[in-house]
Amino acid sequence: MSESIRLSVNGKEHDIAADPDTPLLHVLRQNLGLTGSHLGCGLNQCGACNVLIDGHVIAACDTPLWSAAGKQIVTIEGLGGRGNPHPLQTAFIDEQAAQCGYCISGILVTAAALLKSNPDPDEAEIRSALDGNLCRCGAHNRIVQAIQKAAKAMRSEGAAA
Repeated sequence: MSESIRLSVNGKEHDIAADPDTPLLHVLRQNLGLTGSHLGCGLNQCGACNVLIDGHVIAACDTPLWSAAGKQIVTIEGLGGRGNPHPLQTAFIDEQAAQCGYCISGILVTAAALLKSNPDPDEAEIRSALDGNLCRCGAHNRIVQAIQKAAKAMRSEGAAA
């Protein structure tokens, strides 16, 4: 049974007609055309679909639409783009931290939440924060280096502001 549910995604309001139990990921990809978050396992075990809801990392694959209503949702598309990339996106490119890229959107939003709560994480804190994100490419060391580089850049920007 469809209902109208209001979502705030990347700073824009959307009225979605869908079953309230529809996974948020399906609405993001199919209704809103935001295809950066990917379906990996569908069981909240891989992190490929991670988004931010009110600043917290959640798996969009098993989050029902009704639970996201009235909250601020940020997807990889909302972090930054070609014209104004997030420092994490710039660092991941600089460090060549992605290979296939399938998991990277989930890793980036997870890292963004980490850096917001801890602007100077050490390697162990980064690895712990990313524990729920699976990457089969073996780019883990470059991913950690990119997050450290972005954290440093963000701290420098904050000090200058």
